Parts: sequence; C-alpha cells; structure tokens
Amino acid sequence: MTEKTNIKLFEGKKVRSVWDSEQEEWYFSVVDVVSILTDSVNPTDYLKKLRKRDEFLGEYIGTNCPQVEMKTETGKNRKMLAANTKDLFRIIQSIPSPKAEPFKQWMAQVAKERIDQLQDPELSIEQAMTDYKRLGYSDNWINQRLKSIEIRKDLTDEWKKHGLQEGQQFATLTDIITKTWSGKTTKEYKHYKGLKKENLRDNMTNTELVLNMLAELSTKNISESSNPETFGEHAKVAVQGGEIARNARRELELKTSKSAISSLNAKSLRANKINEIENKES
Repeated sequence: MTEKTNIKLFEGKKVRSVWDSEQEEWYFSVVDVVSILTDSVNPTDYLKKLRKRDEFLGEYIGTNCPQVEMKTETGKNRKMLAANTKDLFRIIQSIPSPKAEPFKQWMAQVAKERIDQLQDPELSIEQAMTDYKRLGYSDNWINQRLKSIEIRKDLTDEWKKHGLQEGQQFATLTDIITKTWSGKTTKEYKHYKGLKKENLRDNMTNTELVLNMLAELSTKNISESSNPETFGEHAKVAVQGGEIARNARRELELKTSKSAISSLNAKSLRANKINEIENKES
C-alpha cells in the first residue's frame, strides 16, 4: 500500500485519513468518525460495544476494514481501524446518533435516485448534464463527454458479448488502448494530470476526449469485424484500435507543433477559462 496521510475536517473536527494509491481509495479512521458522530468520551470502547451488539456489523468490519498506520495525537505512527468511503457509510448506518441521521437520509436519497435512473436511463443523462454544468464545464465539453460515455458503453458491451469480465480484464484492455494512443497507462495519465480518485475522462481536454473516443470506437469496430476469441486476441485488437488514434494524434501534433496530451485537469482548465474571461473584460 503506497500511502499519503492527510487530515479531513468534519464539523471542524479532525478525521485522520490515508490515501492508498494502489487501490485509489481514501481510508478514514473509524474511531475519529465514531467520536464525532457520538460525542463519546471513549470512542474505541463505543465501537467495541457497537460491534458486539450488532453481530453482522462486527463481521463486516472484521472482513472489510483493515488496520492502517496513522499518526496519533502525539505524532507517533500506530495502526488503527480504517474504512474506505463505502464501508464507512455502512458503519454510520449502525450508529444511533442524531448526527448520523443526515448521512442516512442522504444515502437513502442517493439510493432512490439510482433506482429511478435504472428504470429510466434518460434521468442519468440529465443528471450528468446538470452535474457537469454545476462543476463549470462548457456545453461543448459536456456534449463530447456524453458522447464518450456512449462510445465507452458500446465497447464494453462488445467485450461482454465475447465473455470478458468487468474488473481486471476490462482495466487491462483499457490500459492497452490508452497506453497505445497516448503513451501512458491510465494510472500514469492520471498521475501526469495530478489526479487521485477523479475520473480521467472528466479531466481530459476536448482534444484528448476525441482521441480517446476514436481509440475506443476503433477497437469496438475492429472487434466486431475480426471476432476475437481469446483474451490475447482482444489485447491485439485493443492495440490496433489505439494505433488508429495514435496516428491521428501524431498527425495533429505535426500540424500544430504542440502536444495533444495535456497535464491540465478539470480544475486548471476551469481556472484558465475564468482567466480568459477576466482578461477579455479588462
């Protein structure tokens, strides 16, 4: 586990946390969260009693929550119970505290919205557009991003049709495509843009999005034509799809004399846009 420690604040109180770069997850101190939500003078003891009272919770914590090294109040490193965001929500559900209620209500609302979206996929698209607009993305970028989602789904549907498994196989093929056209694996690309848990595509420029779409669309079309049977054959198709976008990238870079791969992420892109507007107005 490659770790980076940090302190999060909730209602002005500290929650120790560690970033696991391998899993791309934040892990939070369970004791710190319990302390905030319960105001217990002994949160460690409170958690022990909670685990004994709720047998299923105790088993869940034992299975899913690792011991992660974090700093104590005295500055010493010590292993303590930690949970990622998903598992932390599961623990919060079992805490009978008024402070936990907002979390529970929020989770119930999120679950309802997700069920509604599964029944009517258009709601997911509308929600995505609303979310991207709220985050400051341009209409042009949003249209490109939504199209990239459609193309990505067509590709993954093609992989599923051939019996490939979500998770490691999808991730490996995606890395092959990305590495071939951009020269970077997904993880390397995210590191180049200064990202952690954020979605890589949400932090691409329009040019990067278009090239990535070309790579994935080409991979899907080649797969439909060649009908690969083994994972190795799918990997070769992924390289072929990535090569088409790589050739387009190189041609574009030759004509423009600048790299199509940008270190800018969504935050810096929005900051640049604001600066452009302010410069025009001044």
